[in-house]
Amino acid sequence: MARYDNIPEFEPDLNGQGLRIGIVMSRFNQDVCEGLLSACTAELLRLNVAPDLIRIATVPGALEIPLTLQAMARSGRYDALIALGAVIRGETYHFELVSNEMGTGITRIGLDTGLPIANGVLTTEDDDQALSRMQEKGSDCARTAVEMARLLRMLK
Repeated sequence: MARYDNIPEFEPDLNGQGLRIGIVMSRFNQDVCEGLLSACTAELLRLNVAPDLIRIATVPGALEIPLTLQAMARSGRYDALIALGAVIRGETYHFELVSNEMGTGITRIGLDTGLPIANGVLTTEDDDQALSRMQEKGSDCARTAVEMARLLRMLK
């Protein structure tokens, strides 16, 4: 359905059937990351992504996510990727460094490779904020990955 007279619009497509999805999850702040992963994989399955077409790679921390995403993107085996992790503010500048570098890296990989990457790395002030956001963010990343993979296919 077009919102504007006589102008076609690409409709969101959340059918994950046949899509190959790669997930990179940080193990740092593991309880939060496992919550993100649980919500994400449950939503992918609900969107009809086959379990055998989902691959999960875990890495020590958030700074290792971009390199792993890059390797997965370059492999040509995936239609979309998902980054999951939690960077929780501490008492040092390290929070800003990790958050900024990781976020920039994820964005650059997507732009350089043309592969959609859903960024589900939480950057929060404390554990409570991360725990309260992990379910929705994990599910949202699954929907984003599927929708963007379908959109990019339509644009080709």
